[in-house]
Amino acid sequence: GDVYLGAPVAVPIDPRHRLVTTKYNPARTWTPENAVGIGGTYMCVYGMEGPGGYQFVGRTVQMWNRHKSTHDFKPGKPWLLEFFDRIRFYPVSEEELLQMRKDFINGTFSLRIEEGEFSLGEYFNFLTTNEASIRDFKEIQQRSFKEERERWAASGISAYVSETLVSNEESDFTEIPQGCEAVVSFLSGNVWELSVNVGDRVREGDALVIIEAMKSEVMIEAPIDGEVIQILCVPGDTVHTGNTLVILKTEDML
Repeated sequence: GDVYLGAPVAVPIDPRHRLVTTKYNPARTWTPENAVGIGGTYMCVYGMEGPGGYQFVGRTVQMWNRHKSTHDFKPGKPWLLEFFDRIRFYPVSEEELLQMRKDFINGTFSLRIEEGEFSLGEYFNFLTTNEASIRDFKEIQQRSFKEERERWAASGISAYVSETLVSNEESDFTEIPQGCEAVVSFLSGNVWELSVNVGDRVREGDALVIIEAMKSEVMIEAPIDGEVIQILCVPGDTVHTGNTLVILKTEDML
């Protein structure tokens, strides 16, 4: 599994079928259950709703059954897949998939599962036999990836900068007023929630801003006792290490 609830990490057996994609930076704050995504060369199926950074390529049935045991989810085994399982997908309509999800989790629909063997020796022979075409594929892939990154840089989309933070940098509060202290972000991520409003009195250690980064919520805390006199971010902003988020007037100046 990947991070939680039996989410598989898988790669195509044939190297010529392996896609390489970037991951979202920062990660999404929400991903639907049963989403199929690719990050780098790995495929993952999300076992539950939550944050994530893989690029979506499809949807499928459940990887985890938290409700009951069925033909595919044995007692004491709420996860679907085992190590070295080989997976194949086939297309269905949206209506069919929704019905399959409903039936699968209740045990009235079962997957087609076949026993098989995977010979490492035969696989190495396969790689050797197809070495030339695998090498050609990888060269084309790397060249295309490099060209794509160059197009991003040329069009100005290789990095995202929040318009709110750009305007904040040009505001009157770029220089911190006397008797005030800037509260900066110590990591890059998304502003998930503001815990204070302008005019609030806070104590050292109180939560000011919650940043979502790498599938975690991180609190930016007040370093001193004081009053919030300005908030320089809004929920949804992308922030980077060192960005000023909140300006506090110290207790001594109140």
